[in-house]
Amino acid sequence: MEVIDHYFYTKEHEWVSIEDNVATVGITEYAQSALGDITYIELPAVNEEVEQFEGLASIESVKAASDIYSPLSGKIVDINKDVETDPSLINKSCYEKGWIAKIEISDSEEKSNLMTAKEYRKLLESLEE
Repeated sequence: MEVIDHYFYTKEHEWVSIEDNVATVGITEYAQSALGDITYIELPAVNEEVEQFEGLASIESVKAASDIYSPLSGKIVDINKDVETDPSLINKSCYEKGWIAKIEISDSEEKSNLMTAKEYRKLLESLEE
């Protein structure tokens, strides 16, 4: 499973890339693999305020429906309309083309509640046992 070193991760398998106080959020390769073929995603609204670890989006696949949680608090400044029209982009390119939303971070201290790539790899190893 691909885990990108400079990203942050949640126990619910969301990833976060942070640049200039804006967090780009998506689901990890592990999450998209566990879901199977993704058929639908409900994205948040631009300008919506989100809280850390609260609901951000909903995703449906051939196997299950699941919630996606916001890794950080802030305001939604962009959403990926491409995944709305073609949810399979998340299966094909979960870290690049399959991102879900961009959040203007309201509390940078919340990063300490997230896992580093090393910590996330350990979590994945424990799930494989």
